[in-house]
Amino acid sequence: MSMEVRQVMGRVAIAVSQNAEFAEIVSAMRRFKVGAVTVIDQDRRPVGVVSEDDLLLKESEPPRHGLGSLSAARRAAQVKAAAVTAHRLMTSPAIVVTPGTPVREAARLMHENRVKQLPVIDPITGRVCGTLHQSDLLRVFERPVGELREEISAVVRDEVGLDPAALTFDISGGVVTIGGKAPAGAVRRLLEAVRQVDGIVAVDSEIDTQAAAVDPVFPPAY
Repeated sequence: MSMEVRQVMGRVAIAVSQNAEFAEIVSAMRRFKVGAVTVIDQDRRPVGVVSEDDLLLKESEPPRHGLGSLSAARRAAQVKAAAVTAHRLMTSPAIVVTPGTPVREAARLMHENRVKQLPVIDPITGRVCGTLHQSDLLRVFERPVGELREEISAVVRDEVGLDPAALTFDISGGVVTIGGKAPAGAVRRLLEAVRQVDGIVAVDSEIDTQAAAVDPVFPPAY
């Protein structure tokens, strides 16, 4: 079973209100040593995120008059540079995950959106209930060897259709070396399935491949 956000997330929701002022946002980031804060409405539902990049526009994009000649992106940056409250500074909508989101999916969202943390929301109320940081995701590589071995065995049995007892799994530093015997046609599926287990860095094969058994053919009886 894939690891879920609930297993690695931080339980502290680092958030500010839409009316939070610039200095208050800076103070929250410095206090909790984070690069972004979630902006929430009166019901504690995320409506956006203010990042360090948003705040630094005050320095890199000093407000100027006459925005008509600028590109859409530069005009948006100018608007943020002139802003003083979270509502005007934030990037919206907020990209969120729930406690049940697979860790692999959360990592993909961070990578694709180039963000280092995500608000975690309750799937029923929509309220923010925690924060997921990039560093939290690295905890998947600290899973106990016994836990990894159990999940690999389940994957081999349920997804690949092989008997785990016919194979050996040497796990060290997140690298799995698989030995034993398996049909040649199943080896590729086996390696791919094990590689998808959360916490596995690489998979090496020392499998002794064997041809699939062929049922004997008997001449028809007359």
